[in-house]
Amino acid sequence: MRSVILIALSIPLIAQPADDLNFAKSIGELRDLPQQLPLWLRSEAARHLSQRPKLANLAAVKSRAAAFREQVISNIGGLPERTPINARTVGHIEREHFRIEKVIFESQPDFFVTANLYIPKRGKGPYPAILFPLGHEAGAKSHEAWQYVLGSFATKGFVALAWDTAGQGERVQFFDPDLRASRLVQSTREHTMLGVQTLVTGESFARYTIWDGIRALDYLASRPEVDANRIGVTGNSGGGTHTAYLAAIDDRLKVAAPSCYITNWTRLLAQLGPQDAEQNLPPFLNLGYDFPDFLYAFAPKPYLVLSAIRDFFPIGGARATFAEAKTVYDAIGAEDKLKMVEADDGHGYTLPRRLAAYAWMSKWLKGVEDDGIEPKFPLATEAELQCTERGQVGGDTVFTLNQRRATSVRGSAPDVATSARKRTGFSPGAGAPPVTPYGVIHRTGYRIEKFVYESEPGISIPAVLAIPASGSGMRKAVVYADGGGKAMAAAKLDQWMAEGKIVLAIDIRGLGELASERTNDPWFGDAASIQAALLIGRTMVGMRALDITRAVDMLAARMDVDSKSIEAIGIGRASVPMLYAAAFDKRIQAVELDGLLASYQSIIDTRIHRRVFEHVAQGAIRDYDLPDLVKVIAPRRVTIRSKVDAMGEPLVR
Repeated sequence: MRSVILIALSIPLIAQPADDLNFAKSIGELRDLPQQLPLWLRSEAARHLSQRPKLANLAAVKSRAAAFREQVISNIGGLPERTPINARTVGHIEREHFRIEKVIFESQPDFFVTANLYIPKRGKGPYPAILFPLGHEAGAKSHEAWQYVLGSFATKGFVALAWDTAGQGERVQFFDPDLRASRLVQSTREHTMLGVQTLVTGESFARYTIWDGIRALDYLASRPEVDANRIGVTGNSGGGTHTAYLAAIDDRLKVAAPSCYITNWTRLLAQLGPQDAEQNLPPFLNLGYDFPDFLYAFAPKPYLVLSAIRDFFPIGGARATFAEAKTVYDAIGAEDKLKMVEADDGHGYTLPRRLAAYAWMSKWLKGVEDDGIEPKFPLATEAELQCTERGQVGGDTVFTLNQRRATSVRGSAPDVATSARKRTGFSPGAGAPPVTPYGVIHRTGYRIEKFVYESEPGISIPAVLAIPASGSGMRKAVVYADGGGKAMAAAKLDQWMAEGKIVLAIDIRGLGELASERTNDPWFGDAASIQAALLIGRTMVGMRALDITRAVDMLAARMDVDSKSIEAIGIGRASVPMLYAAAFDKRIQAVELDGLLASYQSIIDTRIHRRVFEHVAQGAIRDYDLPDLVKVIAPRRVTIRSKVDAMGEPLVR
């Protein structure tokens, strides 16, 4: 019989941290503990990347390219069904040398895409064409640099198509009619908000943006003005990302030129960290893939790497990727098909990179040399380029589409605990962890031992162990983890000591003395570390659960602890990891949870959420939800003092 106690209206414990329970930052060798997780993640990524194979011939390149393409599609959750795009032209703008058509099509039923098609007026079609995915700059398809690129290509005899990425322009996903803008302000924040929701479903926000690009290519290739056998792709920043994605996936693209995106993961993790959700395809690094694989997936077709020396995407990474890929292109007899152009400027599709793109596309799609001149023409306003009367397209959003996807893929694993271990990347430790002591505090009736223990190689966990002075023999023990850190245990220590319990209070990864400035981001917490963990096949919640079970290993090995009487308490941001730990470790005989996230389904059903990213296991909803983990713990006792929704607000029953 299950033993679950729900105390709905309890008042959470409000404790004043005790300074003497925090110690790591006051000890020189431990002051950098908040940085150990990012460093460890970089080390793990490097370990996976060191296993990349060396490609020596075209057969090896094609084999890896096929596997890479299949893996990318798998990582994003597969591609949607190809349905009618129902494209319609809703207006046009005339220029001297080209015409701009304003187009709306459906990449999925009722999921509308707003686009601008630039068509030459000179020469005779069918023309070569350029697919132009957008970056994240303000103005979406009306951004000045994008208009220069699109209008110049059209003037030079190319048809060119740009469309608003979900989250930008006329496709804001969190549009507030009062603000007349996104509630989340930035498109990249929209992307990660949706990225967390789609991750729970087992997919990626990139599934939607990549598919928009493929359907945009469908539309472009269908136009009578276009030679479907001569289509290239180029874009900057987020558009560079999708240039790399689309070139790797769709064989119809014949030439590629990503700008301000290509680098490598070693330098990206060291200098910038993972970017918004569409730019991360977990478990990419766990499989040994890196930026050169985008180039190999396109080989031996022409590929131009456009870079900025002063970009925030590290130029050293771009150079390393190019050097690796150049060796491969040379080996397969395609040495003239790979080129890199660097400009001594910053992030953006600036004139030097634009001129290089015109020349590259002209060479490979037209067979002629470009004149090296960017033409002049009047730019349109954002309003002039809009395809809708009110500036927003309406219809479905990624949020609503993901809700329906979650319903269609939801399942129930026959063994929830096994599935949860796999989806969180959890693997238990063996034996008691190594411990390094850092002193003892003596209090009336008990003592407090300070130490750090090794959760796994490279990860040290600060902890305090409170032991009653009176009594003897084996005692009951408590593992305590709090979102505010181990110091929050101070308020209850006297009570626990009076009860004769041994208490181990710990700081799990990213919390307490292990918290960095990034941990406290009000929306996503330490998103960089969370995403890096996903990329290497781990999760923040799974790693934190390991920190807890290693604490149980330590207690179970003590002669003064009754290993059959170990209890656990998880508070706030530590409650979900504690739930997982109790589900994974049957030595935890009872667990108390306060501030527990109600469910993963609540993330899918809540349009805007806060600080739930750290609790997510990719695709969990396909096999289980958090209430199912509670059932796994039965018949052991579970006490849930309070639950919160996906915004972190208490649920009142």
